[in-house]
Amino acid sequence: MGKTADLTVVQKNITGTLQKEEKPPKVQITKVGCSQTAVSKHINRKLCRRGMCGRKRYTSSTADRSLERIVRKRPFKSAGDFHKEWTKAGVSVSRATTHRQIPGMGLKCRIPLVKLLLNTVPQLSKVLFSDESNFCISFGNQGPRV
Repeated sequence: MGKTADLTVVQKNITGTLQKEEKPPKVQITKVGCSQTAVSKHINRKLCRRGMCGRKRYTSSTADRSLERIVRKRPFKSAGDFHKEWTKAGVSVSRATTHRQIPGMGLKCRIPLVKLLLNTVPQLSKVLFSDESNFCISFGNQGPRV
């Protein structure tokens, strides 16, 4: 047969069911109809899983637990505050990583508003001009509207 051929989906399913029934490899080979190496490679892949593909995790499980402890202590803080506390704990990651890790744990973090609201009377008294109507800058109707 030459080199080991890849098993089809049907052959993989048959091998899997025979493996669950704890049939010996000789029986599996005769039922599937392929080489012993192909069957053993398929079984070994299932038994010892391959490593995860893609980029490696930057944070360890210990660092993740420390972040989870910080978030559970005060759940209404912002992501930036959590990042500051996490760096004080000894983990040096970016703020974006911190923000991605928190929802990954099933928790929530608050993102502060860019525009702060004017709530108190002294803050409102400092506003000079708040008319939001459109008006024309140039002469006539030809200029841009602001």
